[in-house]
Amino acid sequence: MARFILSLMELGVSATVHLLFGFYVFSTAVAADISQAAAASGCLLLRRPAAAGAGLVNVAAAGEEEEERRGAAPVVLDGSPPPIVLVHGIFGFGKGRLGGLSYFAGAEKKDDRVLVPDLGSLTSIHDRARELFYYLKGGQVDYGEEHSKLCGHARFGMTYDKGHYPVWDEQNPVHFVGHSAGVQVVRVLHQMLADKAFPGHDTSEGWILSLTSLSGALNGTTRTYYDGMLAEDGRSMKYICLLQLCRIGVIIYDWLDIPWLKNYYNFGFDHFEMSWRKQGFSGLIDLLLGHTGPFASGDWILTDLTLQGSLKLNSTLRTFPDTFYFSYATKRTRKLFGITVPSSVLGIHPMLFLRVLQMCMWRHPQNAPLPYKGYRWFLCSKLN
Repeated sequence: MARFILSLMELGVSATVHLLFGFYVFSTAVAADISQAAAASGCLLLRRPAAAGAGLVNVAAAGEEEEERRGAAPVVLDGSPPPIVLVHGIFGFGKGRLGGLSYFAGAEKKDDRVLVPDLGSLTSIHDRARELFYYLKGGQVDYGEEHSKLCGHARFGMTYDKGHYPVWDEQNPVHFVGHSAGVQVVRVLHQMLADKAFPGHDTSEGWILSLTSLSGALNGTTRTYYDGMLAEDGRSMKYICLLQLCRIGVIIYDWLDIPWLKNYYNFGFDHFEMSWRKQGFSGLIDLLLGHTGPFASGDWILTDLTLQGSLKLNSTLRTFPDTFYFSYATKRTRKLFGITVPSSVLGIHPMLFLRVLQMCMWRHPQNAPLPYKGYRWFLCSKLN
């Protein structure tokens, strides 16, 4: 009983930390947009100080970013040098979301040939790979007939009227940089290109010049288990856990379908059609009970990031001799009296320090089968 109460208290603290951090990011984006709008309208109290020789803030910038997110890019790239495409990880966002915030520290604002696509933040690796292709090449996102039927969602998604790099082919390849789960998205896309999995396009593995991994979840992460995925199968969730709260929040968010809110941030499940306009109240009940939707079919990113999910995914992927591969690993832990702890309080955002400490303390359940032969739990800290 005491252990159960302790687990509930830990869950409450974790949920509070995530909500506060989410509110912090969201409110920062809103405040920046309000400040920009006020400056553009001439409000002296909220106007940002202008640099020498600079005029007022360009009020068309927000509109251009929204057009770029939909695919009507202000600048369409062609020719050489090859562009660099930065692919975000879980809960990430691309250019045009969350106001003027940048997932990659403003890299896309320093060079027109740096692209940051906005992919589903919680959608599966497969679905994100399909979206990434059409973001660059243009056209309506096709998730694949067989996959869509199996997972219970619409086959076609949003339409990019004009791709951000429509000349993309073997003669005009691109560089990809993936962060966290983003690197697996690119690897799956690379395999799809090699398998010619996009109808109407004669693709090949030569379309990708290089792939760089930044703290890539190449072999999964044990954080999925700490947040609520069952170590026994890597697919189901515990009845009471952080991911269950996340699942309920995402379902309600998508069901309410508030346009201005989803323009700010979108989890990427539009092809599941969870809006109240489609589902009604009875549909919401089915979604919450786990009878329908992405969490029922397992077509979301957390199942792909478990050790079992990553093992299954990697078994279908190859590396290609004409592509350059780079990987940058990061480490924020050290040993203290034999215990793995975060290496620096100052080096980690205060709101996320508790989560890092929890990840350091995770151990594989003794009663759960090993995800693969030769697995050892002490390797998990390296995966995280």
